[in-house]
Amino acid sequence: MSGLGRLGRSALWHAERGLAVFPLRPGTKVPVFKDEDWQQLATTDRAVITGWWSEVPYNIGLATGAAGLIVLDLDKPRTAEKAVPEQWASRGVTSGRDVLDALAFDVGQRLPKTWTVATPSGGQHLYFRQPARTPLGNSAGRLGWKVDTRGQGGYVVAAGSMVGGRRYRATVIRRPAPLPEWLTEALTPPPAPVPEPISLNARSNEAYGLAALTRHLDKLLASTEGRRNDDLNFAAYSLGQVVAIGALMPAVVRDELLSAAMRIGLARREAERTISNGMTAGIRKPHRQVS
Repeated sequence: MSGLGRLGRSALWHAERGLAVFPLRPGTKVPVFKDEDWQQLATTDRAVITGWWSEVPYNIGLATGAAGLIVLDLDKPRTAEKAVPEQWASRGVTSGRDVLDALAFDVGQRLPKTWTVATPSGGQHLYFRQPARTPLGNSAGRLGWKVDTRGQGGYVVAAGSMVGGRRYRATVIRRPAPLPEWLTEALTPPPAPVPEPISLNARSNEAYGLAALTRHLDKLLASTEGRRNDDLNFAAYSLGQVVAIGALMPAVVRDELLSAAMRIGLARREAERTISNGMTAGIRKPHRQVS
């Protein structure tokens, strides 16, 4: 074990606490494995971890979904970024932690003490246990400015890792607290609305499909930070239902949604996955007939 170095020992320390880890490229936040392979390869197996970190001083990725965690990523603005949004500046907010404290104050709650990691940028990662009834995924800005989350399908850089010559440091080490109910509610996406039935004539009308496409593209292009991926998913789901009744061609929907997603700032790979998942679900539930 002594030959592993500090990063290897830290990787094993996390694994011994049931947290699945995988290697990140040295000095970065980027997985060594391609695409989403890290989700399948993240492990707590001592032999596998020893093999990885015996070769290279990798940084440590922690798979939040496999660990049953939802991690709040509280960031600080970089000096070159725009000013604090007015809604937060008026409350003296300067960071994601300030936003979270303000939200807790608004609902009359206090944040419980939990596992906390200080990041090299001056921010924090707060580790919470996933709510049992509603496992949560990743989000960007849903709670507020400079507050992101990593849950199912996500990962964080674990304590011990180095980025830009500075280390991620565990400042509070204790069993992660349950995610407070008010945060669970705030992070749970609303259910997709039940689609309205359409008439048999409308279903066969190409104009209906084009109108639906235009309507959803307009809504998507007006989407705001923290809502963009959810809005893309809803548009893909709804238009998948229109594809299912033959009013739109699937390739047209995919191309138009991807173009709009790129225009509002979503990453291409994430957008393609969201579009594919949303359309597949929608196609399985075409609009209902009415007589």
